[in-house]
Amino acid sequence: MLTGSADDHTETIRCRSMQGTDLYICLLSIHGLIRGTNLELGRDADTGGQTKYVVDLARALAQHPEVGQVDLVTRLVDCPEVSPNYAQPEERLCDNARIVRIECGPAEYIPKEKLWYHLDAFTDNLAEWLHEQSRYPDLLHSHYADAGYVGLRLSNLFGVPLIHTGHSLGRDKRKRLLAAGHATSEINETYNMPLRIDTEEEILANADLVVASTRNEIEEQYGLYKFQDPDRMAVIPPGTDLSSFRPFDPDEDIAFKSEVDRFLADPDKPLILALSRPDERKNILTLIEAYGESEALQEAANLLIVAGNRDDIRDLDDGAQQVLTNILIWIDAYDLYGKVAVPKRHRADEVPEIYRLVAATGGVFINPALTEPFGLTILEAAASGLPVVATENGGPVEIIGNCECGELVDPLDREQIANALMRILKDRKTWERYSTNGIKRVVETYSWEAHVQTYMQKIRALPEESTPFPEQWTAVEAPRHRDRMIVSGLDQSLIGNPESLSRFVEVVREKRKSVTTCIATGRRLDDALGLMKKHGIAPMDILITSLGTRIHYGQNLDEDNLWAAHIDHAWSRRRIRKLLEETPGLELQSRNEQTEFKLSYYCDPEVAPSPDEIRSLLLQHTISANVIPSFGMFLDIVPVRASKGQALRYVCHRLEIPLDQVLVAGGSGADEDMMRGNTLAVVPKNREHEELCLHPEFDRIYFSPESFAAGILDAVEHYDFFGRCTAPDSPAEA
Repeated sequence: MLTGSADDHTETIRCRSMQGTDLYICLLSIHGLIRGTNLELGRDADTGGQTKYVVDLARALAQHPEVGQVDLVTRLVDCPEVSPNYAQPEERLCDNARIVRIECGPAEYIPKEKLWYHLDAFTDNLAEWLHEQSRYPDLLHSHYADAGYVGLRLSNLFGVPLIHTGHSLGRDKRKRLLAAGHATSEINETYNMPLRIDTEEEILANADLVVASTRNEIEEQYGLYKFQDPDRMAVIPPGTDLSSFRPFDPDEDIAFKSEVDRFLADPDKPLILALSRPDERKNILTLIEAYGESEALQEAANLLIVAGNRDDIRDLDDGAQQVLTNILIWIDAYDLYGKVAVPKRHRADEVPEIYRLVAATGGVFINPALTEPFGLTILEAAASGLPVVATENGGPVEIIGNCECGELVDPLDREQIANALMRILKDRKTWERYSTNGIKRVVETYSWEAHVQTYMQKIRALPEESTPFPEQWTAVEAPRHRDRMIVSGLDQSLIGNPESLSRFVEVVREKRKSVTTCIATGRRLDDALGLMKKHGIAPMDILITSLGTRIHYGQNLDEDNLWAAHIDHAWSRRRIRKLLEETPGLELQSRNEQTEFKLSYYCDPEVAPSPDEIRSLLLQHTISANVIPSFGMFLDIVPVRASKGQALRYVCHRLEIPLDQVLVAGGSGADEDMMRGNTLAVVPKNREHEELCLHPEFDRIYFSPESFAAGILDAVEHYDFFGRCTAPDSPAEA
């Protein structure tokens, strides 16, 4: 039986203070292809600088004396189109750092835009994996919006701080795509832009710390968001692997030179290097135009374009295919044969050699991107002793300002690009000054050691407000030997047809040795118990009431005090009530419907702001909470860590019941997060008018042709719940 309060368990928490000397940091970077060696940089739009950043960060953090373990968590990919490396559940990076790969939707490699509706399952899979570890992370650090979606949910579930790095932001991307002439409808459909931006706003409102690479990124990109808070943001520039990116040694022989020389009529000329993935935003075509229109530049140097890897351009995705095809067309149009090298392939470990090769020729590196959030390639080139010409839009402004290793240009001004390159190529003193400055100042300002030192200072300063899970649970009066669970609401799910309810009660009674039963309702505990008694519903093993804010176990109805302490985090009931008291279309329900952790309103949808607008209003006043509509006429506000779905996942962990062996019946918006992810879900026919039936992405949910409790029994057969307990089209049925 569960006894005591959260205070009784402070000695056994599995999450430690940020002041500890054995920190466990969990990095989340879900999309792209991530491995510890020979990263396939430039393979596609998803396998770029972020993949290298997170691998380097994991290794660098693992070297700090206060860090005991670093896990870099990404998506497991198992298909013949990619290397079998990406199907390995674990890969060691160094003594106390590893890559952990977790299943996320289909096994094949898919672009990040198609991952969004698989992220709830990824969250459930990762939570299950973390439950199996010896301790929970002390810190979660998400990279990009998809990982931020997962990180927020895990942070709420486990009660640990969340750090977030955006890498690129949806509002900024949408602005650039609109400027390029793309239609709003096309942008939204192709990039899932509304969902991405909403997620980024949620992350910015709730993350404990947001890490940016430059001050420009905070001002120009994060400044587009409503809920960005400069007080919770920090500029920590990425580091550079100084063991790999170093000046040229006259005695070294660079094998890649033969790959370049075979393109060139005069291979002894200096090289102008452009290195990026084949992306329109990298602006390579403008560079070719600048080179093709300048006879002086062609006379002074050859042009080397390293743009990803390819066997056959026709096999690439549409964007990369178009860019590379246009590169070849532009070379032909300006008749640059013998002057431009465009190698088909390069390995990740050859990139440092490429920089040194160009430096050895007295050449220049150029990043002509339309905009560059940071500019890691600029640091790599500068650390290799290579002068730089870079776009004036974005992060390069700070890099060039700090390192004085080159010049900034308007990326659309071809003449300015050509003149900057010529100045450096023709003036040896200028070349040497930029080269020397770059080598020296990258070490001083942009090493991984400096990055980690600042990183650790920032996390030590985080407020210690978490209420993490305990290391050892006290016993609960609920049968722990049962391996599956049925979860249902009362109204419109169980109650509505006495005959089907009677059959449901009888079936559950027959299977009581193997099935745990749970009611999850928005009603108060006393109200729910009265309704159950009225309709002859036998006592349940678990009652999740008041929209997931209270949990009771067994016939004694022992309350889970740890859960109550957990959801109290950042809860501002009085402030919310005061803020909404004059809101049109909202009317507080009776006092009997209110609880310590729930504010309940009647809602007139014709007059009241939408739930999203109410959520935005709260966030504008630095209040994080869950705003839950239901039945088109009710609106409830509960703590950000509370909901039916979060309470259900907490209970399943306590009772060691896998989520894929949990059958959930519902239909309203309040049921949504119970029915996402790994649970088996059913919407009875009588609920087809409610919120969940209006979302096309919920095709994974079983919509029963039967109503009320008969719909739940139909789902029991559909999923073979008392047998294999799987969806009919799942791999386990094959």
